[in-house]
Amino acid sequence: MSISFSQLRSFHAVAQHGGFTAASRVLNVGQPTLTIQVKELEETYGIELLIRRSRHVELTEAGAALYDLTRGIMKFCDEAHELLTAHSQIKTGHLRLATVGPFHATEILAAFKRAHPGIEISTLLGNSQRTLEHILNFEAEVAILAHVPEDPRVEMVPYRKHRVIAFVNREHPWFKRKSVKLKELADQPFVLRERGSTTRRAFEAAMQEAGHSIKPVFEIESREGVWKAVEQGLGISIVADFEFVSHPNLRAIEISDRVITTQYSIAYHKERSHSPIIKAFLETARAMKDRPTRR
Repeated sequence: MSISFSQLRSFHAVAQHGGFTAASRVLNVGQPTLTIQVKELEETYGIELLIRRSRHVELTEAGAALYDLTRGIMKFCDEAHELLTAHSQIKTGHLRLATVGPFHATEILAAFKRAHPGIEISTLLGNSQRTLEHILNFEAEVAILAHVPEDPRVEMVPYRKHRVIAFVNREHPWFKRKSVKLKELADQPFVLRERGSTTRRAFEAAMQEAGHSIKPVFEIESREGVWKAVEQGLGISIVADFEFVSHPNLRAIEISDRVITTQYSIAYHKERSHSPIIKAFLETARAMKDRPTRR
């Protein structure tokens, strides 16, 4: 023998509202369906639950006892609905964001936090490849990254595109220049991020296409390390334009004869596309997409 939730719900509504017609209106279910479900419940257990009168029903002893139980069941259902509704509105929860840098992340997270103040937020920093791995390993809900190989498990939503520029320190002969040509960069010593860096890959690809090579003298796995090395005169470097922060000892220089860009995207695992937190983050990102980047 088995009992279905639909049968219990139908019985409860009929008992609560005193008849099949009233229960039909409340549940928005056809009266014949309710009649069949209650009858099946009675026949399954060989028991009478309701005494049918012309305009209403009365509970038998067994029906009254079952109604006491179904009131508790329906109360739990109401509480479950309230709980799930609260979570679907993401009043609470935890957003883990993997990102290639703090610049985009800070801007989006500030807007997200204003809209959803009850959400706890944590970030994971790394290059684009490591950031993608955080998504694949379910270590983060969403990621901000650029130029990674396509993966069928991951949804990529284009976010923003930025231009790659060079920067030098105060003692460099180019400090007062506004731009340089790609060919000039081939003769310079470079301080670069690790090979998984999006900006580095875009720059090296552009140099190679133009028939030039570069001279890396240092490879450092942090933006801060690269900036410090350039400030100390160990070489020059490249950066996405929105990431360059004004500094008295550093100067940003455009590459005049070649537009090198990096495309940043919002990524999430397709198996988690139903997540309310991910949906809310994407809504925030869409709202931020067309706004100018603050620097």
